[in-house]
Amino acid sequence: MSLPLPHFDDRHFQDLVDDAKRMVQKRSPEWTDHNVSDPGVTLIETFAFMVDQLIYRLNRVPDKLYLAFLDLVGVRPHAPGAAIVDTTFWLSAPQPEPVLVVAGAQAATPRTEHEESVVFETTSDLRIPPRRLVAVATAPADGDIVQRALELREESGIACFGQPPMVGDALLFGLDDAASRCAVALRVDCDVQGAGVHPDFPPLRWEAWTGDGWQPCDLDVDQTGGLNRPGDVIVHVPAGHLASTSGGIHGGWLRCVVTDPVGDYPAYRVSPQVRSVTAFTIGGTISAVNAELVRDEVIGLSEGVSGQSFALAHSPLVRDGSPLVLDVAGGSGWQEWVEVASFGEHGPDDRVFRVNSAAGMIEFAPAVREPDGTLRRYGGIPPKAAPIRLQSYRFGGGTRGNVASRALRVLRTSIPLIERVENRRPAVGGVAPETLEEVRVRGPLDLRTLDRAVTAEDFEVLAIRSTPSLARVRCITEPDCGARLLVVPAAPHEADNTMRFEDLVPSESLLATLTEYLDERRVVGTRLVVEPPFYQGVTIVARLTARPRTDPSNLREAALRALYRYFDPLWGGPDGSGWPFGRPVQAGEVYAVLQRLPATELVEEVRLFAVDPLTSERGPQTDRIGLDANALIFSFGHQVRATKGR
Repeated sequence: MSLPLPHFDDRHFQDLVDDAKRMVQKRSPEWTDHNVSDPGVTLIETFAFMVDQLIYRLNRVPDKLYLAFLDLVGVRPHAPGAAIVDTTFWLSAPQPEPVLVVAGAQAATPRTEHEESVVFETTSDLRIPPRRLVAVATAPADGDIVQRALELREESGIACFGQPPMVGDALLFGLDDAASRCAVALRVDCDVQGAGVHPDFPPLRWEAWTGDGWQPCDLDVDQTGGLNRPGDVIVHVPAGHLASTSGGIHGGWLRCVVTDPVGDYPAYRVSPQVRSVTAFTIGGTISAVNAELVRDEVIGLSEGVSGQSFALAHSPLVRDGSPLVLDVAGGSGWQEWVEVASFGEHGPDDRVFRVNSAAGMIEFAPAVREPDGTLRRYGGIPPKAAPIRLQSYRFGGGTRGNVASRALRVLRTSIPLIERVENRRPAVGGVAPETLEEVRVRGPLDLRTLDRAVTAEDFEVLAIRSTPSLARVRCITEPDCGARLLVVPAAPHEADNTMRFEDLVPSESLLATLTEYLDERRVVGTRLVVEPPFYQGVTIVARLTARPRTDPSNLREAALRALYRYFDPLWGGPDGSGWPFGRPVQAGEVYAVLQRLPATELVEEVRLFAVDPLTSERGPQTDRIGLDANALIFSFGHQVRATKGR
């Protein structure tokens, strides 16, 4: 933390009043009425109030000088981060022609009496093409693909999987072309013959063929109960879906694969039967950001001198890592000026500028007087009276953008043939702007690192500076001149405190950006690896007794929320700042968390299971789950049973 700053005068209002009354007793002993009703005391309190305000302003001088020094050395508040979410636009009905959702389409949360709506804008165009089914095939786990379209046309029906179904058996659907980012509806006519499975938890996984092989699809709706009754199955096809040739037929392929059952739910004993299938696109998904885009804003006219600054119409700016570009009018038209981080390495003819994102300011290079009296310019000067415009920028952001799933329901941009909009996952990435107190703490750290990574702490400080959306960072030094940086992104949580394991894995683009930033600042000879930590899945099974006149179902929900909250890599742990790296999970700690709930009468039983979050494989019951020194936990499907107290 930063050094404490001295107070020039630590007296407050009451201290000043007491000092004045003591002086009255000493110099005017005949004045004996010191009650608040006395007019003289009223005057004393009035002057004490005014002096108290002067002392407060005087004590702010060290803060002002300290912050001015930080600004002088280039330490400035971080701008807010903008939340990003995948937004799904649903068609009013299947369309014969492609439907286009242009970049900049707005979706928002409903406006209420107490809160303004939170607005998101799409960042690129979304094209929703029409698609139809051209082929159906089956693929046993240990066999070749067999085309089954002829049997479907004869309405004789086909067995989706082997008899009995085995893990890895697949039913394939071929579309007439790729359907990247589309929501595809499969209308399936099934017989009720797929015996053995729970209709809400069938052991099936939907996948799409991409350039990287088979990738999972998000299942939105399954009215068939695991291909056991007629209905629609709606899947969201991932980006990168490609058309390919399979079994001699060219198309965009989707498949439904038999997997191991989840938890204690049963597997198929008999293969389900399908009589007919049709397919069509019903929507599409595109990324949206909680920031508004401004294009071609004229920010002012140049005065033809060094050190000019111009305020933008909107602030703070939201940055995505790409530099801003200015257009300056010249004799031959508009000239492009580029953004730089520092003017130190530039000369008088370089067309460069800096951006203060938090304040929304555009700054041009200064001129510095050298010891010999000459002026040195660290960048070019726009011609006098030349208009200056910024090509584009985004503003907004903040934590309000971290909306829950299904919160975006208002379509603010009118789009033909689009019926509604929604976000199927919570938005993530919204970061509040840095406060002055946080700048005071960060300033000495930045001065210590000097934009160079030497120690493990330096790597952590620079990583957070480059990507504020990271939730946690841990650097491990290795004996062979290496550094391993473990990064945890700011993953979204649902209303019940649950989260998806996939959201804890940083994206390839985030890892590449972070690696490139740190690679320029590491010491030559230091090897750097940037990766996520190892996650140990934990399942807690507990049995509780509720207090008298308490609803057990409410206790169960509260217990689940408490478990997911406490045993969380981002929010959990004893201090609520995230589960400590390497800290084991013990049954006694679970008892303490559950017993603190107001509705808990007694914690009857607690059982712990170690789980692989990738394969869902559960280990034996234990009272203690140990973690590697650089591992974190992940809450995986806690189960709580609450009974009514006597």
